Amino acid sequence: MISLDLVKELSIATPSKILLLVMDGLGGLPDPQTGRTELETAHTPNLDRLAAESICGLAEPVALGISPGSGPGHLALFGYDPIKSLVGRGILSALGVNFPLERDDVAARINFATVDEQGRVVDRRAGRIPTELNRKLVEELRQGIKVPGVQVFLETEAGHRAMVVFRGEGLSDKLTDTDPQATGVPALPATPITAEADRTAYIVNELIRQAAQVLRDKHPANYILLRGFAKHPDLPTMPEIYRLKPAAIAAYPMYRGLGRLVGMEVLPTGSTLAEEVATLKQHWANHDFFFLHYKPTDTNGEDGNFAGKVAAIQEVDRLLPDILALKPDVIAVTGDHSTPALLKAHSWHPVPFALRSAYVIPDQVDRYSERACGRGTLGVFPSQAAMRLMMANALKLQKYGA
Repeated sequence: MISLDLVKELSIATPSKILLLVMDGLGGLPDPQTGRTELETAHTPNLDRLAAESICGLAEPVALGISPGSGPGHLALFGYDPIKSLVGRGILSALGVNFPLERDDVAARINFATVDEQGRVVDRRAGRIPTELNRKLVEELRQGIKVPGVQVFLETEAGHRAMVVFRGEGLSDKLTDTDPQATGVPALPATPITAEADRTAYIVNELIRQAAQVLRDKHPANYILLRGFAKHPDLPTMPEIYRLKPAAIAAYPMYRGLGRLVGMEVLPTGSTLAEEVATLKQHWANHDFFFLHYKPTDTNGEDGNFAGKVAAIQEVDRLLPDILALKPDVIAVTGDHSTPALLKAHSWHPVPFALRSAYVIPDQVDRYSERACGRGTLGVFPSQAAMRLMMANALKLQKYGA
C-alpha cells in the first residue's frame, strides 16, 4: 500500500478544486421482487450522465468480506489506512459536537435504547427519538448521575445518539461495547480488555446503572448503550499531507467530527441537502477540497426502508446539477460503505464510484449503479486509492522518481 509519507512528498498546492460527495451507506442489494438494487430502482438521470463522463469502479472500503463502520469507511476515502488508522466512534461523536477533548479523556458513543422488563433490548435506537427529546434526557442524566472519582460529560449528538466523555486519572479505553448489536438479548456490561481498564469498566457500568434508574419511566428511551470507547488518536492532517485547504459540510455531527479529526474546516450548515449545497456555494471560493456528506441513504438502509433509500438517492440526483454548476475540476461520487435495505445493516459489498475531470478517459459505463460501475475502468479497487486519484486528476501530485 502506498504510504502517506510518499503522497506528502509528491503533493503540491494548486488552484484546482476537488469535491468529494459521499452518500452514506450508498451500496445496496437487489429487491427480491424486482431484482433491482436501490440505485438501479431510482430515477437518476443526472448521476447517470455524470457516470457516462467519468471513470468508474467499485470502491472496497477495508477489504473483501469486511463490513466497515462509518469511521474506517470515510478515513479510507480520505487516503488513510482504515486498519492502522482505526478511530473509536466515541472520539468522532465528541469531535462532532466540538467537545473540548483533553489528551487522556475517554469518549464513547451513546445510543438511547428501549429495553423490556427483563432487560432485553427491544429497540437499539429507541424508535429514533427526536433530537429535542434527546436534549431533555441528556439534561436529566446530567442532573441525576454522580460517579465518584471521575468527571462525566454528556452531550446530545442527534436523534437517538449522544456522547459521553470520562475525565480523570488512569482511565483506559480498552473496553468492550455494551451494545449487543441485536434485539431480544440483554445489554452487555462493559468488560475490561486489559487489567489496566478494570477501574474504567467499573465507572462505565456504574454510569449505566444510574442512567437506567433515571430513565426507567422514559419509554421508549429507557436505557443507554455505549460503544466505541476511545482516546484521541494522533493522525497527520489532510493539510499536512496533501497541501490542501479542505472543508467538511455535513448535517450529522459524527461526520463533522471526522472532518475535524483530519484537519478540515467544518462549515456550519443546515439539516437538509439543499442547505448543505447552499453552504457549498457560499464557501466555494475559500477552499480547494470539499467533503460533502449525505446521511439519509444510510438511515433508510438501516431501517430496511427500500423505498425511502430510493427517494434519498433521487434527492441527490435532483440537486446534483446545482453542485456541478460550480464547475469543480474534479468531482468524485461514492459512499463510505454499503447499507442494503435487505440487510438493515452495514455490509461488506463494495461501493459505486465515479470520478470526472478533464483528464479521464470515460469508460463504457452509462449508469450510476453497482453492476454498471463494476464494469468500469477501475474495477474493484481500495477506497484508500480514491484520494490519490482525485489529487492526480486535480494535477496536485508531482512525478514520482526521475
